Amino acid sequence: MAALAATGAGAVNAIAGGGTLLSFPTLVAIGVPRVSANLTNTVALCPGYFGGTYAQRADLVDQKARLRQVALAAALGGLTGSALLLATGEAVFKRLVPFLILLACALLGGQGWIRKVLRIGQRTAGSSEAGTHSRVGAVVSAYFVSIYGGYFGAGLGIMLLAVLGLLFADPLPKLNALKQAMSLVINVVAALFFVASGKVLWSLAAVMAPASLLGGTLGGRLVGVVKPSVLRVVIVIYGTVLAVWYLVR
Repeated sequence: MAALAATGAGAVNAIAGGGTLLSFPTLVAIGVPRVSANLTNTVALCPGYFGGTYAQRADLVDQKARLRQVALAAALGGLTGSALLLATGEAVFKRLVPFLILLACALLGGQGWIRKVLRIGQRTAGSSEAGTHSRVGAVVSAYFVSIYGGYFGAGLGIMLLAVLGLLFADPLPKLNALKQAMSLVINVVAALFFVASGKVLWSLAAVMAPASLLGGTLGGRLVGVVKPSVLRVVIVIYGTVLAVWYLVR
């Protein structure tokens, strides 16, 4: 079941985003405590982020300076978020999970509106920076968004894309590639921190990691077949029901 969920998560992340809303609840459903489920899920889904970043590497070539800046902020934010998760413990995380899932659903469901309002990918690059302090804004924003990524992470890609779209006037493929690279950094840093904690369930992570890579590969091939909008609606409905269920339990 964990491998199937990881395959689905990898595919969903490649097509529309929100794959954590499939894999994390599955681990909880089979009896894994929520913090351990989140830690294990983060480690297991890392291969999918490697694949996604590698596939979009061409759009990162002329963004190396920008990538270095936001990657450092993403790493620090991911480390902060993962440290907060372990410091606050199971009780706090259990209370927050329904609201974190609802936040992820809101971001996923409103992705099209967010892109339209922020004109993500619609502006013309050139004098691409949105204001004289955009680099500082990008670093600061990347840090705070990455804290969420290190703590839970569902809907992280949408958060990052919204921030990058607000600050930079590049076409969507470039913003998406930068978002993918930042997601990779956040998840790898968080995963390394979680590994050091000794709370990762390796029996599950070992099964889920190759499955997530497979799912990401399959999802990449299905991008032109499956409508992301339809998939997002299904995931949002599922996630909302799940969050309500966690609230009333």
